[in-house]
Amino acid sequence: MILTKTFKSFFENEKSGGLLLLFVTIISLYLANSPFQTEYIAFWEKDLGGHSITHWINDGLMTIFFLLIGLELEREIYHGELSSIKNASLPLMAALGGMLVPAGIFLALNFGTATQNGAGIPMATDIAFAIGILSLLGNKVPASLKVFLTALAVIDDLGAIIVIAIFYTTSISFINLGIALAIWGFLFILNRKKVNNIIPYLVGGVFMWYFMLNSGVHATITGVILAFVIPFGDGGEKSVSYKLQHFLHQPVAFLILPLFAIANTCIAIESDWHEGLNHPNTFGIVLGLVVGKPLGILLFSFLGVSAGLCALPKKLKWPHILGAGMLGGIGFTMSIFITILAFKDPETIVFSKIAILIASVLSGIFGFVYLKYVLKKKRA
Repeated sequence: MILTKTFKSFFENEKSGGLLLLFVTIISLYLANSPFQTEYIAFWEKDLGGHSITHWINDGLMTIFFLLIGLELEREIYHGELSSIKNASLPLMAALGGMLVPAGIFLALNFGTATQNGAGIPMATDIAFAIGILSLLGNKVPASLKVFLTALAVIDDLGAIIVIAIFYTTSISFINLGIALAIWGFLFILNRKKVNNIIPYLVGGVFMWYFMLNSGVHATITGVILAFVIPFGDGGEKSVSYKLQHFLHQPVAFLILPLFAIANTCIAIESDWHEGLNHPNTFGIVLGLVVGKPLGILLFSFLGVSAGLCALPKKLKWPHILGAGMLGGIGFTMSIFITILAFKDPETIVFSKIAILIASVLSGIFGFVYLKYVLKKKRA
């Protein structure tokens, strides 16, 4: 399989970004449990224009992350792995299983309780971390596996965005939502009129974000819908969409996501932290990510191939699919993001984050060790 220049650039950025995320998370956890604990945690809660620094990162900067996700998704639909039903069907089936089975496991343990709203937490995959771990296996990894995992994670992100929009929106201000959508409609007209200057789209995007923020729908959704009115053209290197996507890759990978990780993992771990794990919520998160993800991805992929809805690409075998499913259990960024939306109780949020960290570490280790064995066996 020949990898495109765009895909290689994307994969390399995600790989480096994933390793950086791992580093800053360790540093953040250390500082939050060091002699500087009080000052460090207080810094992220410091008020800035009526909101904490963490809130600005989660509701503001993460919109740029979602804009990049939207641009990547658009490119995949027009020119990438999702551009034909044949290519898209396998990662689509895999992503569907990777969302439904973990959510089902979580709900089986939490349905009817105060924590059932967390069903979206184990549905997510952290694309940067997953690709970062996969990259540690070196050149032995088949190109088809890299493409499959990337397409799977992109579809997974889209699923998470839909879940956020539908299930984590409380009250809606239809006036503000209407204004936001009207701005989007205006930008869509500019797109159809072939206005290729990026400035009106970015300015309109800022106003869209403001009204979406005040509508009750999570503001980061702005990033995704804005991406689909940015002029795509022929998708070449001179197109507005390509230039913006290329420009955003490094700031997102090396600034925005690390800031999100630092701000949301400054967790003060108390001596009795393990007691919080003895709860259906934390059980559901860990089992959903560690067991539900690989099970759902493998099962739905197998069902899709057996039913003739999709086919395994060349050099991609069932053990590879299972290994990709294990790496899919690294929820981290999106799982933490949904946790913040799902719960209001600070203690529940902290224990959920700890469960996500444990599940993501286990999934990363299992996926790495298993794929290393599979690839080594194949080589032998």
